[in-house]
Amino acid sequence: MPAAAPTAPFRIVHTVCSHDCPDSCAVLVTVNEEGRAVKVEGDPSQPVTQGFLCGKVAKYLDRVYAPDRILYPLRRKPGVPKTTLPRGLEQEAFERVSWDEALTAIAARLQQVSLEHGSEAILPYSYAGTIGVLGFGSMDRRFFHRLGASRLDRTICSEAGGQAWNLVYGKKLGTPTEDFRLAKLILAWGANIHGNNVHLWPMIEQARRDGARLIVIDPYRTRTAALADWHIAIRPGTDSALALGLMHVILNEGLEDRAYIDEFTHGFTQLAERAREYTPERVAAWTGLTPTEVEQLAREYATTRPAALRLNYGTQRTEHGGATVRAIAMLPALTGAWKYRGGGAVLSTSGAFAWNKQAVERPDLAQASPLGRQSRLVNMCELGHALTEMGARPEDTGPAVHALFVYNSNPGAVAPNQNAVRHGLARPDLFTVVHELFFTDTTDYADYILPATTFLEHTDIQGAYGHYFVQLSQQAIEPPGEARSNVWLFSQLAQRMGFLEPCFRDTPDQIIRQAMAIDPGAGPGAHSANPGMEHITFEALQEQGHIPLAFHRDPQAQPFLPFTSGPFATPSGKIEFYSEALASAGLDPLPGFVPATESRWGEAANRYPLEFLSRKADNYMNSTFANLPGHRKMESRTNQRLEIHPDDAHARGLADGDPLRLFNDRGSLQLTALINPALPAGVVAARLDWAKLHPDGSNVNALTSERLTDIGRGATFYSTLVEVTKIEAPTT
Repeated sequence: MPAAAPTAPFRIVHTVCSHDCPDSCAVLVTVNEEGRAVKVEGDPSQPVTQGFLCGKVAKYLDRVYAPDRILYPLRRKPGVPKTTLPRGLEQEAFERVSWDEALTAIAARLQQVSLEHGSEAILPYSYAGTIGVLGFGSMDRRFFHRLGASRLDRTICSEAGGQAWNLVYGKKLGTPTEDFRLAKLILAWGANIHGNNVHLWPMIEQARRDGARLIVIDPYRTRTAALADWHIAIRPGTDSALALGLMHVILNEGLEDRAYIDEFTHGFTQLAERAREYTPERVAAWTGLTPTEVEQLAREYATTRPAALRLNYGTQRTEHGGATVRAIAMLPALTGAWKYRGGGAVLSTSGAFAWNKQAVERPDLAQASPLGRQSRLVNMCELGHALTEMGARPEDTGPAVHALFVYNSNPGAVAPNQNAVRHGLARPDLFTVVHELFFTDTTDYADYILPATTFLEHTDIQGAYGHYFVQLSQQAIEPPGEARSNVWLFSQLAQRMGFLEPCFRDTPDQIIRQAMAIDPGAGPGAHSANPGMEHITFEALQEQGHIPLAFHRDPQAQPFLPFTSGPFATPSGKIEFYSEALASAGLDPLPGFVPATESRWGEAANRYPLEFLSRKADNYMNSTFANLPGHRKMESRTNQRLEIHPDDAHARGLADGDPLRLFNDRGSLQLTALINPALPAGVVAARLDWAKLHPDGSNVNALTSERLTDIGRGATFYSTLVEVTKIEAPTT
């Protein structure tokens, strides 16, 4: 949307919410004549945003203008140890410095670490604090490639599910959000749509008004589950068993689409043989459903047209999460649901956005680094190990980590095995830089804190993992204080390090054009060369704000039906029920159910009999927003509470409101009991929060492990066992 006339007292700027959410909302920011943002609202012209924002971002100006926002570079005062700091007193551990002082000191220390220990002793740590192309990974990647720092394997959120989906389909594509309104059955599997994909919800409500049913499969009674026609409270980590049980019934009763299977799939015979093992009776014993419920769900899903499946990433955060996503993802191929508009499935749409990452991230710069090659890969889910025990395992390569550069993330709160992470962060010899907006669980351990920008304060371009629109986020306001963007920060650091490559002086607009693969020698109006973006120009994005990908330009006349014409981007060119790639790697080429090491079927359950759901709060974005009073108020019912089934509470002498200790071998957490009969027995749940906001300075990740998933080496947050004891009041 074009800005208002310069003479108007207010102007409206098109931005894009860059927080880690599939909706990637188009946001209109109203700016007054003093340059202050006074209103944020959803863009009514964006077909997915539809003019409204989630409860988190509707209050976004509370974040932008928060009184405790970090506005200037800070340096740890001499002699102040690295430890968790009381909320509100963090400033006392730091002193203000200029950007010039900070950049000079940081560059000198990184050079020193590189010379003394090797460049791989430097580790960047970032994730999706922003998912804009520039903010997520552009100038920072160039800088660390050229520096020769260790590469970060960014697997903490979606890698297991993403790789698993691609093993089946070859590309992360799915049913368009707008087409869910045409479905007659919506199956939300591990997807709290109302909580963290809210712009899909109006489509579902429209479908339900037209007669559709909503079925939710989730161990927890989420907002979405509470509104469903049928909530299936499955036991944690047993989703692959249920998916295979559905296949068993579908095939046993001849409900599969053989024509679609014959034309578009590979390995059906092998899958049918595997599914034969998963009778409703066996599946019921694992999942907590009855055999009749397994049969009912299979029949309803296979016989309703169109049937849309919304699969989210929670299902893959278990030890065998890759197999789980593969199994669930195969269901619409088995029933031919892809053939019908409003049918099919979606995990992520990110595969549709073919950004020119080579030009944006410049991995070729590694050849000019001290290593002369690509550096080692360090898994972000194993940060505790990397900071405390690097070199202790045979597979570890390179030096110990001596410098950590954190941005777009808060590992002190979100990384698993929190006590190991904090033990590493507290090392006096570890040089830590954190680029942030607030004093977080991570900044408490920093040597330098650098003030970061919000999405209102820099320019970026963005795709989505929940829709098919390319969007330009224009800078709406000047950054407050001395806050600076990722692009500016790493450009400046590169120049302080003496890197002479011209790419370190690229402007945001130049990087956006590179991401769009626009010929740098072309004049205004040049088109993108990226597949699916050939009709898009930078100037058109500046004017319109959002433009659909080519295949989604006219959905009424030419609806997008994924996986209905091949070949697909798999080795066989077909949807792969059986994976030769997995077989050649020594892994199971077919989906199956194997209980997690930390589950009710494992030996550890003898000591820790409760399965723990370390849930994300509905009104935070991972740990983002958790410090803001308005957002905390929206989470007040479950803040610092452990939800527990009445039977489990009674067995431990717990009543609602009792103080308790939640623990396992890795750590413990003090919470308050919240009796919840909607939870399955044997399952407890608490929400992710900032550790420093808890009375005992810990959060749920004090209990989670660094064990990795079967595919993608992702995090296993939901394969965690615990025990609970009541904290008795002291006797007088």
